Amino acid sequence: MKAIALKEGIYWVGGIDWNLRNFHGYLTQRGSTYNAYLIVDKKIALIDTVKYYLIDEMLERITSVIDPSAIDIIISNHVEMDHSGAIPHMRQIAPNAEIITSPNGAKGLPLHFGQLPLRAISNGETISLGARSLTFILTPMVHWPDNMFAYCPEEKILFSNDAFGQHIATSERFEEEYSLDIIMEEAKKYYANIVLPYGNQVQKALHAAENLSIDIIAPSHGIIWRTHVNDIIGKYAQWATNTTEKKALIVYDTMWKSTEMIAHAIYRAFEKKGYYPQLLSLQHNHISDIMTELLTAEYICVGSPTLNNNMLPTVSAFLTYLKGLAPKGRKALAFGSFGWGGQSIALVEEALSSCGFEMLESIKVQYVPTKSALDEITQKVMNRI
Repeated sequence: MKAIALKEGIYWVGGIDWNLRNFHGYLTQRGSTYNAYLIVDKKIALIDTVKYYLIDEMLERITSVIDPSAIDIIISNHVEMDHSGAIPHMRQIAPNAEIITSPNGAKGLPLHFGQLPLRAISNGETISLGARSLTFILTPMVHWPDNMFAYCPEEKILFSNDAFGQHIATSERFEEEYSLDIIMEEAKKYYANIVLPYGNQVQKALHAAENLSIDIIAPSHGIIWRTHVNDIIGKYAQWATNTTEKKALIVYDTMWKSTEMIAHAIYRAFEKKGYYPQLLSLQHNHISDIMTELLTAEYICVGSPTLNNNMLPTVSAFLTYLKGLAPKGRKALAFGSFGWGGQSIALVEEALSSCGFEMLESIKVQYVPTKSALDEITQKVMNRI
């Protein structure tokens, strides 16, 4: 396993997680990478590390370039253990290496690994490596309080940590070597499931970086950007402002198909009004894939039948996940069928309302809806959107 050069003396030395399929609730069908970067100069710097079980892979790549014990600086752009997990091991290999992190990183790293010799960097501070330097930009809450960027002005490389990343396991390192459509889709999914709650902070980070000359964006997951740098920055600017399209999601689960019949009636209403509706059964679609579609949807409609005075567990799980990711500026509709109590619809409405969405009047049907009842639902929804 060899290092891969970004530019002369700057290398990708990360690890590929081919088998990763779940990232704290986020379905990662394509696996992932944990990207670490090595700068070989008068001083040798390692930017971020890897998850603990890929330490040997990272070390093999570093060793293809230099003796790992020669590393002078270890930079932790983010405390989360998929990036910091190898820091204690690297300290054993390079005991004289200085660990540089953000002020919040200096608080968080000891709570993960015990006491370490840390240097907290300030916003805008620059360190010299010799012919090259690194300037640090604090980007709190993109997506943890400790996140920061490291920028090398001499090589025009932005080491962006979790910003601009994607969960893709591949031997290709640069976006021109891989399908751009897949990269963009995975970048969208990454934003929707990791970064979405922090749109204001993303806008601040983009503003802080807008005067930088950037040839390469080197994120902590997935593909490295060097051909479509402006495209991914533009997408982040769009996503951070909650810009939506004329799209409606109808998300539901069903017991005896009655709620599913209502979902189809709602679908027809949006289709007739010129929207692009999507029917997303929670029996067949993962919540993280639904969130990817919600990133650009104007409407979110959620349906559940009543089970034991409550909504179905799949719907409850989706709404909990949705509330945590906190998309703004959407319009919502609760719907469902019931036998005698009908509590699920009110509970779905309450959950959607608590997200701050603009609510349409809920739809509920007892037992099995007739054709005339379904036609009436379609017409009512058409009149409301």
